[in-house]
Amino acid sequence: MKISRDKIYLDYAATTPIDKEVKKTMEQSGFGNPGSLHSFGQEALATVDESREKIAKAIGADFREIIFTGSATEANNLALRGIIKNLKSQISNLKSLRIITSIIEHKSILETCRDLEKEGVEIIYLPVNKQGIVDLKKLEESLNERTILVSIIYANNEIGIIQPLFEISKIIDNFKKRNFQKNPNYYPLFHTDAVQAFQFLNCNVNNLGIDLMTLSAHKIYGPKGIGILYARAPYPKPYTLNPIITGGGHEFGLRSGTENVPAISGFAKAIELADKNREKEFKRIAELSAYFWKELKKIYPKAEINNSNDLKFMIYNLRKLPNILNIYFPNQNSQDLLMKLDLNGVAISAGSACSGRTAKTSHILKALGLPEKKIKSSLRFSFGKFTNKKEIDKSLRIIKMIFCHN
Repeated sequence: MKISRDKIYLDYAATTPIDKEVKKTMEQSGFGNPGSLHSFGQEALATVDESREKIAKAIGADFREIIFTGSATEANNLALRGIIKNLKSQISNLKSLRIITSIIEHKSILETCRDLEKEGVEIIYLPVNKQGIVDLKKLEESLNERTILVSIIYANNEIGIIQPLFEISKIIDNFKKRNFQKNPNYYPLFHTDAVQAFQFLNCNVNNLGIDLMTLSAHKIYGPKGIGILYARAPYPKPYTLNPIITGGGHEFGLRSGTENVPAISGFAKAIELADKNREKEFKRIAELSAYFWKELKKIYPKAEINNSNDLKFMIYNLRKLPNILNIYFPNQNSQDLLMKLDLNGVAISAGSACSGRTAKTSHILKALGLPEKKIKSSLRFSFGKFTNKKEIDKSLRIIKMIFCHN
C-alpha cells in the first residue's frame, strides 16, 4: 500500500502501511471457515496452520504456543486476565496475588492492571530513571511468594527505550531458584509487550527468557485487527492461562472466534519480511534518524531528545529503537506544531496513538520526570521502511519554514 507522495508520513510507531507482499499474500488466502470439513475449510485451516508454524519458527516457539487474537490489546488482556482466571479456581482471595509492571507500559497493560486492582489484585508499578529504564533493584525487592506475573514492555512506543529483558529474566529465575527449589513453581511468569520491538530487535523467546509475549501485525506492515500472544506451555501442564473470550474453543481453547484467515496469513508474511530485513533496516533507519537529528539541531538548536543525550550511543548499544525520536521544542506548543506540520503535509504525533484524541499529558514523559511545560512542547517523530532521505530533507525544509514564520 503506497503512501501519497504529496504527504510525508513520520508516524510509523502509531501504525504502518500494508506491505505489497503482505497484501498479495492476504488476497491469495481464500475465504473458507477453518472449522468447516469441506475443501474450502480445509484450505483455510492449512493456511492458518502454515502461518502459525512460520511465526513460531521466527520466535523460537512451538506451534501450540502461538495464540491469534484480534489485537495486541486483546493479547495483553489475555496475558494478564488469563492468568488471574486460571488461578481463581485455586484460591479464595485475589488479594493474595501480586502483579509487577512498570509505569511506562502501554495503556492496554496499565488500564488492565487498574481494573484488576478493583478486583483486589495487588499491582506494583516500577519506577524508571530519566532515560526510561525500569528500576531493577526495585523489581528484585518487589518479588515475593505472592507474585504471579511480571509484565515489562520490551521497547516503549513513545520514547523507543529498550528494557533489559534478559537481566529481568535472570532476576526472576534467581528468585525462583532461591524460593522454590523443593517445590517447583510456575510463577512468577514473565510477559513482555514486544509490539514496537519486533522489526528491530531479536525476539527469540528462549534468548529473552520470557513466558508470554505480545506482537501486533499493523506495527510491522501487516493488517490491523490481528495480534499474537505467545504463551509458553509448561509441560505437562497445557497452559497457565484461561480464556477471556469463550465460545467454540478456537486457538487451543484460549481464544474463541472464527479465525481471520487473511489477516493471519498477512501477519505471517509480515513476520517473515521483518525477520529477513531486520539488520539492514536497523542500520538504514538509524542513519536516517541521526541525519534528521543533526540537521534539526541546525534549524532549532534548543531542541532536545527527551531521554537521550547521545543518540548514536543509545541506538547502537541497543538501548533505544532507531526509529523513534521524542523531541522537546522549547517555547513551542506541540499541538500547534503538529497541526502546522500536518497542514504542510507532514504527519507526526504528540505521543501514543491510543491517547491521540485526548488532552491527557503523556504518562510516559511524566514518568521520566519531565515537567508539564516540557511535555506540552514535545513531539514524536517515527520513521519506517518507506521513509527515505528525500522525505527527511523535505520535512526539514517544512520545519524550518514553520519556525521562520513563528
